[in-house]
Amino acid sequence: MEHPENEEQYKGLRVETSPTSPGSVNPYLNFRAKRRKPELTADQYVEGILAGDVTILSRAVTLLESTRPEHEQLAQQVIARCLPHAGKSVRIGISGVPGAGKSTSIDEFGLHVLERTGGKLAVLAIDPTSERTGGSILGDKTRMEKLSVHPKSFIRPSPSGGSLGGVARKTRETIVLCEAAGYNTIFVETVGVGQSETACHSMVDFFLVLQVTGTGDELQGIKRGIMEMADGIALNKCDGDNVERCKLAAAYYKNALHLFPTPPSGWTTQVYMYSGLFGYGIKELWDSIYEYIDFVKHNGYFEERRNNQNLYWLHETIEQAIHSRFYNDPRVIAALQQAEDDVRAARQTSFRAAENVLNTYFGLNSVR
Repeated sequence: MEHPENEEQYKGLRVETSPTSPGSVNPYLNFRAKRRKPELTADQYVEGILAGDVTILSRAVTLLESTRPEHEQLAQQVIARCLPHAGKSVRIGISGVPGAGKSTSIDEFGLHVLERTGGKLAVLAIDPTSERTGGSILGDKTRMEKLSVHPKSFIRPSPSGGSLGGVARKTRETIVLCEAAGYNTIFVETVGVGQSETACHSMVDFFLVLQVTGTGDELQGIKRGIMEMADGIALNKCDGDNVERCKLAAAYYKNALHLFPTPPSGWTTQVYMYSGLFGYGIKELWDSIYEYIDFVKHNGYFEERRNNQNLYWLHETIEQAIHSRFYNDPRVIAALQQAEDDVRAARQTSFRAAENVLNTYFGLNSVR
């Protein structure tokens, strides 16, 4: 390309042509496209899980979380074959308000359990999913510094996916895979908001609720629903100048528990005080948890609770399947769009519009 500004009459002003694109920083490097891992068969998944292969277990959990139909079908085959090898663990649910120190506590709890039992521990940490972006931070593993490097622990953070109570939709099946892989203690950590306690309670043997004192009105933590579900209530951060406040809060909780009827297990809910940061009171807490497990196994409630949980997840799975098929039905998609337009324009009430959509799905005559 000619540049007239470079002529003699414009001496002192020179415009250079564009330089050519630089080559590779190191021409001797040979970058190759990253190869995708080959798909595993159901036999390979099951063999790897039963052998305790952490990599294959992780891939199996990822397979469970996939929404692709072929993955769901393969995952159900794997679960069915792992089921006879499951059910031999102790499942502990851990919930609490944000900031109660769940991750720090689980780090200390896990080390104590591993040293005490000599077995393997799986931590299923559920991370809340953003309603706006659909993303999750999945940062629980970074806060469990000791367990994350322990050779006998398996930590799996999973997004809640907006499912009921913030518990990941496939957590129940993940428990089966972890048990088949030889993990004899399972921790399920919930996000601690909304209905998470209900969903967590429906898949564990002992439900522990963590509370924190020194943040305001201690009576705010005494809610009938959560108190009735809890098998144990633990007050964290009982150290330093917070010890007296912990003792006062513990007295509040104990008095409140006396007002509730005896739970079906026959066990009186206990209140514990501990420090997740310094490790105070953790042994006493877990002594009581194992005492509870022995108690309910002896009176038959342990087996009864698990059977009821299986029935709960039977109905929950049916509801989820109906929900998915309903909203993916082409007829419903069209009818729902019309219903939304009618509601926005105030041509119909929300209830009448919903009735029309349902009638469309079930093949009934719509009501106008």
